Amino acid sequence: MGAAGPALSVVVPVYNEGENVVPTLRGIIEKSQTRPLEVLVVHDFDEDTTVPVVKRLQAEIPELRLHRNDLGRGVLNAIKSGLAVARAPFVLVTMGDGSDDAADIDSMYALAKGGADVVAGSRYMRGGRQIGGPLLKRSMSRAAGLSLHWVAGIPVHDATSNFRMYSKRLLDRVTIESDGGFELGIELTVKAHLLGMRVAEVPTTWRDRTAGQSRFQLWRWLPRYLRWYGRGIAGRFGSNG
Repeated sequence: MGAAGPALSVVVPVYNEGENVVPTLRGIIEKSQTRPLEVLVVHDFDEDTTVPVVKRLQAEIPELRLHRNDLGRGVLNAIKSGLAVARAPFVLVTMGDGSDDAADIDSMYALAKGGADVVAGSRYMRGGRQIGGPLLKRSMSRAAGLSLHWVAGIPVHDATSNFRMYSKRLLDRVTIESDGGFELGIELTVKAHLLGMRVAEVPTTWRDRTAGQSRFQLWRWLPRYLRWYGRGIAGRFGSNG
């Protein structure tokens, strides 16, 4: 990796993914050309079934690093823990379930290196799409993203995806207030926009997981999404709350 460190850090929060994580991790390496690269697989506890799988893969994929989340269990703390130890100037968050398309990493990195502080993988811009997932969740997510774009002026069409790349400049400037998990993406996007930092997007295809169990809980986390949705709307009219 060299003395200069990685060009890009990829944070992959996992929870008992076991062998399900293998296509995701191989895909990150095989579908992207951005180098040097570090891939941080963040787990909550040593007994996680993902851990031995990653240890086995490290022999063929030296970019893989296991990192134990020491901030408390849950996907939010796993992501925060990974963001904190990431060494690159740009950090990508992607899920371990294969739902995000690693083929978009290089185009996201190009925008980040060109000055964007948030680059979203967008399902709802031209060229993007979503395959599978509950109809209600898909409909609400699309409505939130498109209304934030057209009403609040946030320059992304997908507000709720966590397939996002962040600059360390942004991460060092803001304090993460999310307390649930998956609302982190919309929080950091809204904050970057309100700070006048550049926000960009690339079209991506999101696929609902076909193995394992999702940790997304719509009704539990909906109020948390609405908090940042409201902050984004308010920012358009001169108040960011």
